[in-house]
Amino acid sequence: FNINSFCGDSAEHVRENRRALCHTLGIEEEQLLLPHQVHGVESRDIASDFFSLPTVVRDQLLDGVDCLMTDVKGVSVGVSTADCIPVLLYDPIHHATAAVHAGWRGTLARIVRKSVRDMKVCYQTNPADIFAVIGPGISLDAFEIGQEVYDRFAGAGFDMNAISRKEEKWHIDLPVCNRLQLEAVGVLPEHIQSCGICTYNHSDRFFSARKLGVDSGRIYTGIIMR
Repeated sequence: FNINSFCGDSAEHVRENRRALCHTLGIEEEQLLLPHQVHGVESRDIASDFFSLPTVVRDQLLDGVDCLMTDVKGVSVGVSTADCIPVLLYDPIHHATAAVHAGWRGTLARIVRKSVRDMKVCYQTNPADIFAVIGPGISLDAFEIGQEVYDRFAGAGFDMNAISRKEEKWHIDLPVCNRLQLEAVGVLPEHIQSCGICTYNHSDRFFSARKLGVDSGRIYTGIIMR
């Protein structure tokens, strides 16, 4: 059930899947948003006037973006993953949401921390009010890395004792990395929920690029306010 048009799937299948999902959610197809992600840290605020723009302009605004956020009801902002970590944010005070794509590069660049700060700028969000969900992604057990990636995390100031483990090679815990970023920027620990699902170890139910290949399809993790 892939809705990502950037991973080699049939365009017809993607369209049918999008229609089915929108029907289930009770929204129009244009209200189901998915950016073209580039493992960066750019966020995009989706305001109500976004939907009055020409399609080509909307596509341009969704290109090169790894976080979507909105305060518009009935709009599903989401990200696409297949081992990367999806993080959803909700501010119940200012009625705003965000969906963040945090692969290892985005995690290294602290995209989740930046996204919380961007919500503060756009919506006056207080991080202590945010509720966060860390969705399905690759686990510490499965995420084996080379020494060069370990060195980049260590050089960026991450607590390697908290996020890594040495076996034959180094392993890094991306869900914990993102949890610690949320806490560091002021999100309360009790407001953070992690689903605990490893996409690699459960590739029978979840897309995993490492296990199934880069054209495996992608999970859509989204959030919508009613």
